[in-house]
Amino acid sequence: MLPVSLRAQDLAVHLDGDYLRVSLPHIDFLQGRPLDRLKDGASVAFIGQVTVTMTPNSLSPVARAVARFALSYDIWDEHFSVAKIGQTPDSRRSVSHLSAQQAETWCLDNLGIDRSQLPADKPFYVQLDLRAEDPKDQLGIIGEPGINITRLIEIFGRPTRGAQPRWLKNSGPWRLDDLKKSEIKGARG
Repeated sequence: MLPVSLRAQDLAVHLDGDYLRVSLPHIDFLQGRPLDRLKDGASVAFIGQVTVTMTPNSLSPVARAVARFALSYDIWDEHFSVAKIGQTPDSRRSVSHLSAQQAETWCLDNLGIDRSQLPADKPFYVQLDLRAEDPKDQLGIIGEPGINITRLIEIFGRPTRGAQPRWLKNSGPWRLDDLKKSEIKGARG
């Protein structure tokens, strides 16, 4: 299946304290089959990855953030809940009472890369890869004490299956100095 279109908007990249973060104003991944499943009372998992590479579409990232998000929908309250399932207990987070857009934004906000992992003096490229988890992939991802990052990375190394929705977006080139300047400028107002 081809990646779902992300409209004409660009993948925004910014520094938030010590983390590089990405955003898309209207990613809209809570739609179609995943949304139908949520509204039928099932939970739906999405797996996301942000990678930093030295060339566009490189298969060798210099930095990576990978996470699995379990979403549920309260049919009475008509709000979403999201749990980030991390590799360790302290990397797990959850939030509730969100609109669809707030849930989508929360997932992206929780895919940060520590700025110390970014190339200090060279341009780099950023890629967002987000997909609805295929139930066949669940086996081996979740275990004790949390998720298996190696297994998640393997999943991103292969094409999506059949009707598995996927959102893929690239951005760059970026320079750390330019992101630092925009962070300072944004802090001033």
